[in-house]
Amino acid sequence: MTALAQTAYLTTRHVRFFLRQPWFIGIYLVQPVIWLLLFGALFKNVVEIPGFTIGASYIDYLVPGVLVMTALFSCGWSGMSIIEDLDRSIMDRLLATPIHRSAIIVGLNLYELVSFAIQALIIGGLALVLGAHFPGGLLGYSVLTLCAMLVGAIVASFSDAMALLLRQRESVIGINTLLTLPLTFLSGAFMPLKLAPDWISTVATYNPVNWAVEAGRDALSSTPDWSFVLPRIGLLVGLTILATAFATRTFRSYQRSL
Repeated sequence: MTALAQTAYLTTRHVRFFLRQPWFIGIYLVQPVIWLLLFGALFKNVVEIPGFTIGASYIDYLVPGVLVMTALFSCGWSGMSIIEDLDRSIMDRLLATPIHRSAIIVGLNLYELVSFAIQALIIGGLALVLGAHFPGGLLGYSVLTLCAMLVGAIVASFSDAMALLLRQRESVIGINTLLTLPLTFLSGAFMPLKLAPDWISTVATYNPVNWAVEAGRDALSSTPDWSFVLPRIGLLVGLTILATAFATRTFRSYQRSL
């Protein structure tokens, strides 16, 4: 069996497990709706702040931020699946086979991205109902979704790596919480960086979440600047590859500890 076939098999395995949890599916799909409605209602008047120049409404500005944040939070729990497999000795049985170690990580991450794609469709549909405008059309929203997926893949790989290194639920949950909130708020997800303190703007320059938000937001505009968007996508792709390689390499550490 090739690495590609192994990856497809493991992705299907995770999807089947997901579909056997109807309550979790409901919560998983409703969560981004709640975020969009709550953040939209809470911050809608910030458009009146001098210098906050956006389109028709705050919802236009908010959609890229909520989409990227959804990927960040959803995929950040990827390591919990690793923990489950460790606790039930499934991981040990997988590692006893000639399966490619990268297929284990990529298969799990693809499952997370498939789940996120459904959330992205829900967010986009609800945003249109709430009056959002996507001048960039389907292409722009697809680019935004791609940027969010890349962020999700980076965070999922890091979460997987922490699960293999630490092998404790509490530790993985703690690291996930420690990273996701600062990464979200140290970006232009909910507020233009020109209205933020200088130090936040500086940090955001090196924040992959901000790369995704800004690239996706520009792609949604009526006249996207692809010389601005594409380099950020390239950075996200490079970081995704590095994060996946790092997660795959942590199997060595786990196996040495057995």
